[in-house]
Amino acid sequence: MLYSILIYGSEAAAAGWAPEVEDEMLERHTDLRDELQAAGRLGTVLRLMPDTATTVRHASAAHPLVTDGPFAETKEQLMGIYIVECESLEDARHAARRLDFEGGVFEIRPVTWYDPGVIAPRIPQV
Repeated sequence: MLYSILIYGSEAAAAGWAPEVEDEMLERHTDLRDELQAAGRLGTVLRLMPDTATTVRHASAAHPLVTDGPFAETKEQLMGIYIVECESLEDARHAARRLDFEGGVFEIRPVTWYDPGVIAPRIPQV
């Protein structure tokens, strides 16, 4: 089963981390990526660049609302995404716990490949 681990946190807080705090967090991420890669279970890993998003809301089909910068009604911003292959939700939870940082929020969701018109969606068996 493929799972996404969506990483949310405060970009402002992350920008203020002491170098040793950031180094320790990055080392844990590297250790997990190396382990998953060696087992053939690591998919795409993305770090979203801070404060560079454009948000489009389709309030009406004729005039979408476009806003510079990430915009959501939350204290946290989506900061990164891991795609991992795990045997169970518990395995995905274990991976997310290893990524933890102060103020971090991790959303785990099963994912499936989807390419409209080419590959039929496969509904995960949960």
